[in-house]
Amino acid sequence: MNLSKITQRPENLLLAMAFIMPLVFSVWMALLNNFVIEKAHFTGKEIGILQSLREVPGFLAFTVIYLLLFVKEQKLAIISLFITAFGVAATGYFPSVYGLYITTVIMSVGFHYFETVNQSLTLQWINKDNTAHFMGRMLSAKSAASLLAFSSIWLLMEKFTWSYQATYTLFGGIAIIFTLFLALTFKQFPVHVEQDKKLILRKRYWLFYALTFFSGARRQIFVVFAGFLMVEKFGYSVADISALFLINYIFNWLFAARIGKLIGIIGERRILKFEYIGLITLFIAYGLVENSTVAAVLYVIDHLFFALAIAIKTYFQKIAKPEDIASSAGVSFSINHIAAVVIPALLGMVWIINSSWVFYVGAGFAFCSLCLAHLIPTTPKQGIELKFQES
Repeated sequence: MNLSKITQRPENLLLAMAFIMPLVFSVWMALLNNFVIEKAHFTGKEIGILQSLREVPGFLAFTVIYLLLFVKEQKLAIISLFITAFGVAATGYFPSVYGLYITTVIMSVGFHYFETVNQSLTLQWINKDNTAHFMGRMLSAKSAASLLAFSSIWLLMEKFTWSYQATYTLFGGIAIIFTLFLALTFKQFPVHVEQDKKLILRKRYWLFYALTFFSGARRQIFVVFAGFLMVEKFGYSVADISALFLINYIFNWLFAARIGKLIGIIGERRILKFEYIGLITLFIAYGLVENSTVAAVLYVIDHLFFALAIAIKTYFQKIAKPEDIASSAGVSFSINHIAAVVIPALLGMVWIINSSWVFYVGAGFAFCSLCLAHLIPTTPKQGIELKFQES
C-alpha cells in the first residue's frame, strides 16, 4: 500500500499518533524518578507536588470544548502532540525543582489535550462493534513505541553513557519531526456527527463518571508511587526501571489487541470486576512487600491491568448519544483528574510517614470501583445504562 492510500484512512492517523505519543512520553516517564532524585534532589514531597501539577491540565481538559470553537479536533490533536514533544525536549535543560515544575506543566498541557481529543476522535471514527478491538490495536502500537523508547534508553544511557539532557532532547526532537510529517501528509477527515460545542454533564452517565473518577485515583498510585517505591526503597536504576517497562510493554504489544477483542466478547461488566478484584490484591501486596524481586513482579502485573480499562470507554460509547462524545471526553478527563490533582500531594505527605499506607488507600479505591462495576448492565446501550434497567 502506497503512502497516499495510507493517509486517506482516519484509523491510520489514529494509530500513527498512538505510536508517537508514547514514544516521547515513555522517555519522560522512565527517566523521571531517577532524574529528579539525582539532579534535583527530590523527596516524596516534591515528587508529589510535581505529579499534582502534572495533573492540573488533565483536570482542565473540559476546556477543550471551547478550543473546538476555533480549531478542528484533528488539528488540535496534532498541535497538542507537538506541545508534548517540545515539553519533553526541554526537560533536561532545567534540572531544578521549579524548572521541572514548569517543563512538566508544558508537557502535560499537550499530553492531556491530546488524550482528550484522541479519545473523542476514536469513538467518533470507529464503529461501535470494532472499537474495543481497535483500541487494543492502538494499545499495541503504544506498546511498540514504548518498547522502542525503553530499549533505546537502556542502550544510550547504559552502553553509551548519554546524559539525561541528550536523551530528552533526542526523543523530543524525533517526536516533533514525526508530528510535522503527520500534519503535512494526512488530509482533514470529516466528522460523521456534528459535536455539541458546550459542556455536557448528563445524569444518566453518572456511572461512567464514577468509574472514571476512581480510575484516575487508582492510576495515580501506580504512576506516582509504585515507580517511586522501586527507586527509593529498592534502589532500582534507570536500566532496571526500563527493563520493567520493557516487560510490561512486550505483553501489551503481543496481547492488547486480543484483550480488546475479548472485552467485546465477554462484556465490560465481567472484565472490570476481574480487574478490580486483582487490583485490591495487588495494592495490599504493595503495602506488605519487602523483597525487591517480588516488588518488581507486582509492578509488572499491575501494569498489565491497564489494558482492561478499555472497557470503561467502550461502555460509554454504547450508552452515549453520538453528538455528546467530544464534550463528554473533555468532561470525563476532568473527572478522571479531580482526584489526580489532589492525591499525589496529599499521599506524598503520607508517604513520608508510612509508604505502605499509600497502597492501602489504593486498595480502597479499587474496592469502590468493584462495587460500581456490579451496576454495569450485561448489554449496555442507550436507555440501559445500569444493571437494574435490564428486563
